[in-house]
Amino acid sequence: MARKNVFSLPQAETGSAVEGEPPFANSRPLAGFEKPLKRASPVGAISQSLGGIHEKAQRVDALEEQLARGQAIVELDPAVVDSSFVVDRLGISFEDQQILVAQIRDHGQQVPILVRPHPEREGRFQVAYGHRRLAAIRKIGGTVKAVIRDLSDEQLVVSQGQENNARTDLTFIERSFFASRLEQRNFSRDLIMSALGVDKAALSRMIALVNRLPAELIEAIGAAPDFGRTRWAELADLIEDESKKAKALKVVVEPGFANLKSNERFQLVYDHLRKIRDKARISVWKTGIGKKAVKISETDDLLKLSFDKTVEPDFGSYIEARLTTLYEEFVQSKEVAATAT
Repeated sequence: MARKNVFSLPQAETGSAVEGEPPFANSRPLAGFEKPLKRASPVGAISQSLGGIHEKAQRVDALEEQLARGQAIVELDPAVVDSSFVVDRLGISFEDQQILVAQIRDHGQQVPILVRPHPEREGRFQVAYGHRRLAAIRKIGGTVKAVIRDLSDEQLVVSQGQENNARTDLTFIERSFFASRLEQRNFSRDLIMSALGVDKAALSRMIALVNRLPAELIEAIGAAPDFGRTRWAELADLIEDESKKAKALKVVVEPGFANLKSNERFQLVYDHLRKIRDKARISVWKTGIGKKAVKISETDDLLKLSFDKTVEPDFGSYIEARLTTLYEEFVQSKEVAATAT
């Protein structure tokens, strides 16, 4: 059976190329394959050729077994490598990526990426971890060093999360957003805890916080490395209703916002929302005997009444039941005022 070649090995390791089939760019032949066979008699030549073919087949089998165990580093064409099905990063700063590009250009790729055969696209691979290294190699040119493993979806996300944990490479919001994305794909919380290296309580807080923020806002702000759980929780507190969410999302589409660094984008949204809250009018309505029964807060587009049930337990329900009547009275008063003018 003909074998399909999809990779090549670095010079220092056993190569992989079946005769007669084209390898990827910059591939190298298997060690021992480069020398031509010696001349022999016709019968000897046939025996020698068959022996060589058998030996090559054994080497390829050994290599495939080695790859199945994830022990060999191969070189892949970056063009056949796709991103993970769930992205853990919220963008990479230009400066950081340029530093990585320079390091790999000067010293070579020291750490291989981890990939699996693509579950849906034959002849392609999918990254478990190493997206930044892959992007750097694409900019530099050449092949990318990789370890190929046959991973399930669950094994891929655990490998992806644990590698980033080991490198302390993701910010708080990236890890929290990654956890939320995994849950949306119906991965169990036990698996997500394993991927992120957190306990049940911490994971619950992370996902709960992300759920309080619009996904498009998180993606627009990005990794925000200078801001941890406390500041993101404060931002969530500032987005307490739909009008505030709309105002925050309006900020992120303004000209020049995307050109700011991630920390600056977070601060701009935070300051804008804080300014709106500081402008709010806060007052209290008291009963005839001076008890503070209703708290009133007003912004440009929202008026909130909060009834203190410890003062008058049924007052809020009474107002709620009369809203239709109150609104009709309000409309009539506007009509009367319009007629008078």
